[in-house]
Amino acid sequence: MAERDRAVVWHPYAAMPSAMPAVPVVSASGAQLTLADGRVLIDGMSSWWAAIHGYRHPVLDAAVRDQVAQMSHVMFGGLTHGPAVELAELLVELTPPGLSHVFFSDSGSVSVEVAIKMAIQYWAGRGMPRRHRLLTVRSGYHGDTLAAMSVCDPVTGMHHMFSAMLPQQLFAPEPSPVFGATFDRSHTAELEQLLVQHHDEIAAVILEPIVQGAGGMRFYAPQYLATVRALCDQHDVLLIADEIATGFGRTGRLFGCEHADVSPDIMCVGKAMSGGYLSMAATLCTTEVAEGVSRAESRALMHGPTYMGNPLAAAVCLASIRLLLSQPWQDTVGRIESQLVAGLSAARDLDQVADVRVLGAIGVVETREPLPMARMQAVGLELGVWLRPFGRLVYTMPPYVATEDEVDRICAAVVETVTRVEPASA
Repeated sequence: MAERDRAVVWHPYAAMPSAMPAVPVVSASGAQLTLADGRVLIDGMSSWWAAIHGYRHPVLDAAVRDQVAQMSHVMFGGLTHGPAVELAELLVELTPPGLSHVFFSDSGSVSVEVAIKMAIQYWAGRGMPRRHRLLTVRSGYHGDTLAAMSVCDPVTGMHHMFSAMLPQQLFAPEPSPVFGATFDRSHTAELEQLLVQHHDEIAAVILEPIVQGAGGMRFYAPQYLATVRALCDQHDVLLIADEIATGFGRTGRLFGCEHADVSPDIMCVGKAMSGGYLSMAATLCTTEVAEGVSRAESRALMHGPTYMGNPLAAAVCLASIRLLLSQPWQDTVGRIESQLVAGLSAARDLDQVADVRVLGAIGVVETREPLPMARMQAVGLELGVWLRPFGRLVYTMPPYVATEDEVDRICAAVVETVTRVEPASA
């Protein structure tokens, strides 16, 4: 399978053909992946944050089967159905106060595109079309589609080669201080200066609440986010919260915004919303934003994905969220957090390690120099754990269903990886 794959399949962030053969998976259950050669791996990545309930969960399997028996898909233009309406109602109930309208899409990147369109059309509807730029922070990541790329870090991100064709946005320094450190207004001084200088052309500030994901796996102080919310209000600028990676319990709160007790004007969710079963995302906004968009020349939000509001995806999203809420998920995430703190602590004593940090069910070991991914993954495979490190970051986001033994083995694999793998420059 690996050789057939290499001949025709183009994998994410890889050359064609890839220098790293893909690892064939034939089945998955709980927190474990079974490979074609019979080996079993513990999934330390929750399939890129998404599979919080693990694999083949009976509740989610049943939701898919039941919905297939009704209908798998129907166009959302002019039609509606129960799963989408119920999911929208549930999202409005659970997300921060004020978010009252839901626009569905089929991926996180697209939900960011929709959020940016909402912000730009809102200002057009208010008679200020010049306000079409975004202000964001460095070390951020918001997706791989065009507008989403424009608000990713322009230097350390993955998209600098496309800079000539991307909208030119405004960038403040990466959020600081780190989570748990003391905040003061100097930490937002440069962002505030950009707002003062450019508020007449800024449509919105966009950032990832509390945790910056693929841009650096950084955790920052909630007071920073609260101050950004206040600055947006002061300068009459919208706030977009990208909760695609942070939503549904990963940080120890249901949404990252809750750490700072703030409500954004627009919010993106995805990934764990479906429990990793199907690709689905949503962009929520306030009534004020929705009314502004509807006053623009088009009189409508100009976006419409073919699979928007897909019934099958909506049904499994409903089942996933309800399953999460039916359990003591905060205790579960707290237990994983404690295990990650204890299990990764041994890495602090290694000379090659610059930092070890944990928040909720996220554990990160940052090395002083980049390590070769192929070698890191080989060590993980040898130890029976699936990791997807990059650059100087060896990190894990275990499924919430991972047992204590499985989390311990994930931690041991992370520490062993940074112990045994030498820097790419060595």
